[in-house]
Amino acid sequence: MTKSPSHQIQRLVAVSNRTAFGNPGAGGLAVALSDMLAETGGLWIGWSGKIFDTPRRRAFLTEETGVSFALLDMSKSEYEGFYLGYANSVLWPVMHNRLDLAVFDSDYFAAYVAINQQFAQVVSDQTSPGDLIWVQDYHFFLLAKQLKDAGCDRKTGFFLHIPFPAPEVFRSIPDHRTLAHGLCAYDVVGFQSPHDCQNFARYVQEELGAEQVGEEHYRIGDHTLTVRLCPIGIDAEGFSRSATSEAAEGASRKLARFLGNRELIIGVDRMDYSKGLPQRFEGMATLFDKYPDLHGNISFTQIAPPSRSVVEEYAQLRQQLDELSGRINGDYGDLDWIPIRYLARGYERDELAGLYRLARVGLVTPLQDGMNLVAKEYIAAQDPENPGVLVLSQFAGAAEQMKEALIINPHDTNALAEAVRTALNMSLDERQKRWRALYDGICQQDITWWRKHFLAAFDTVKAGS
Repeated sequence: MTKSPSHQIQRLVAVSNRTAFGNPGAGGLAVALSDMLAETGGLWIGWSGKIFDTPRRRAFLTEETGVSFALLDMSKSEYEGFYLGYANSVLWPVMHNRLDLAVFDSDYFAAYVAINQQFAQVVSDQTSPGDLIWVQDYHFFLLAKQLKDAGCDRKTGFFLHIPFPAPEVFRSIPDHRTLAHGLCAYDVVGFQSPHDCQNFARYVQEELGAEQVGEEHYRIGDHTLTVRLCPIGIDAEGFSRSATSEAAEGASRKLARFLGNRELIIGVDRMDYSKGLPQRFEGMATLFDKYPDLHGNISFTQIAPPSRSVVEEYAQLRQQLDELSGRINGDYGDLDWIPIRYLARGYERDELAGLYRLARVGLVTPLQDGMNLVAKEYIAAQDPENPGVLVLSQFAGAAEQMKEALIINPHDTNALAEAVRTALNMSLDERQKRWRALYDGICQQDITWWRKHFLAAFDTVKAGS
């Protein structure tokens, strides 16, 4: 794809569960939205991050770095039902093909509907007919329909950052038709990969009787929906600069002192069962088992800050990783060598960039992922003269764009071990050629391209169509 032309709008209103308010170290998505909101005098609506004993219905209006915010608090019961419950115990596992972890509870869905309604009310109160509403992710499937049902006529777009599963999987959700009708009320829906687009199209055709009326257009009843393939990017050039910043070099030096002459293999992931961390650890154990010559010559560092630790499945994952790293280090380590360094904490963006640059191999091996921006960050951070090698899961959305990486099945621990071995033995010339193709790709389809490409879909959309 080529870069989309610039897109002019009257005002952009972003809606997401969390915002960049009070978080100066926010990632690429937050930066991209903030820049666009600042350019258009825009508004960002989201959860404040605060939890109270009793519900608070009024949005708190504030401003930061040229962006207006409307922030809603949640009560403890709303947080448990909407966020921990429906969003992360129903939608997250099902959308990542983990039906075994889904907890279907009608009270969770009631909380989800109620929070969507609260946010829809704020959107209605704080916006004008000329505004464009851009909703981010699975927390707000229902918002556009609720606006329409209330007679609030706005152009609305939705971007799904996580995968859209096969129709057979999506149908496992008891409320799947309600969710789908909610999605189909938007004017534009964007997905990360061709596979996601295909799954969604097949579902709406089979379940809702949608008729395809153009390459990207589907008619459902009297409404035409634009379905856009729009893989998210990063600020590749900016991240590349971050990799040589003072903070990056400081983090790199600190880790280099531990490494000595060993080659670094790195993984950086939120601690989540979708990231394939146990399989990655087992793959490294297979590597150590098959290739004793690597003992003492490489070091694997996994950074995995805890996520949703109050959810039982996440607590179990933490325990599993603790046990696996202990066993592997006990089996293969020596007095002067720790095979796996497992750090259950987060690091600043610039520090991570420095660690990526130091690493000879980057492991990005989720079992299922909408995109996975770590893959792109790893490539952006590399030294062009001596780049590392990306080992990437075939089930990450990034694999569609990053075919010059070493693509593996993350369930196959032997394949992971062999890919790491191949990466370590790869010639400088091949590493450079692979890196250059990957870097050019992430620069071409960067975060700005993503934003413009999505918004350009509204050029032919009329509110209420």
